[in-house]
Amino acid sequence: MKKLKFLLFIAIIVVAMTACGGSDGSSEKSSSGEGSGKYDLIKDGKLIFAASGEFKPFSYMEGGKMVGYDIAVAEAIAEKLGLEPVQKKAKFSGIVTGVKQGRYDIAVASHTITEKRLKEVNFSEPYYYSGPVIYTRPDSDIETAEDLKGKEVSVSRGSTYVEMAQQYTDNIPQVDSDVVALQSLSKGHHDAVITDAVTGSTAIENGLKIEKRAQLGVSEQAVAVPKGHDKLMEDINQALKELKESGKLKELSMEWIGADITQEPEESSE
Repeated sequence: MKKLKFLLFIAIIVVAMTACGGSDGSSEKSSSGEGSGKYDLIKDGKLIFAASGEFKPFSYMEGGKMVGYDIAVAEAIAEKLGLEPVQKKAKFSGIVTGVKQGRYDIAVASHTITEKRLKEVNFSEPYYYSGPVIYTRPDSDIETAEDLKGKEVSVSRGSTYVEMAQQYTDNIPQVDSDVVALQSLSKGHHDAVITDAVTGSTAIENGLKIEKRAQLGVSEQAVAVPKGHDKLMEDINQALKELKESGKLKELSMEWIGADITQEPEESSE
């Protein structure tokens, strides 16, 4: 009888130790954060990102897919996170709302960090720097921001340039993309356009008859992330840090932009 009790006691000890061992292993796996479940993504294993597809050379359509600097950065981030990148084309004016409402995991769409947008979403560290510029036709007498007073200034709908133009005029036609605004300007419509320096330079290189007249400041462009997704934000920032340190971000900038826009420039008044 005593022998039976002893054997029973040993069996209970073994079972208890096995259970503890299983619990420790399970706990360790959970705390390691392996797998994309830690990010609370729309679809497990996929990083669904939004871009406009209408902002060359940052995002534009080619062969039925979006390509450009923004797209390349999004795909590089996804690779760093061990996720499959899934692109979603959307109107620029609705992208931040889409991120906030959970239609996209993130947006890599050349969004300038602003106080207004920070009320809706969080932003990563900047992945490039640029700045707003006044563009006109060569025969225009507009030289400075003050010359915009009372003029017709076209901007991209939903961009930070809307509020900027409102400082000088109430006549602000809003269009779906900066490229459309510049094309319209080149054809004789509007008095000026305020848009990103890189976009304007690219348009000039592509043959549009427009000129740069004045730079209005320096802006920081970053990845938009839903509020409350702290781990996703943390790992995106780590991915961007690694891409910068390795030189990969600069490489992508040179490939798509033809210049290094990953470093903060000095503000110019030219």
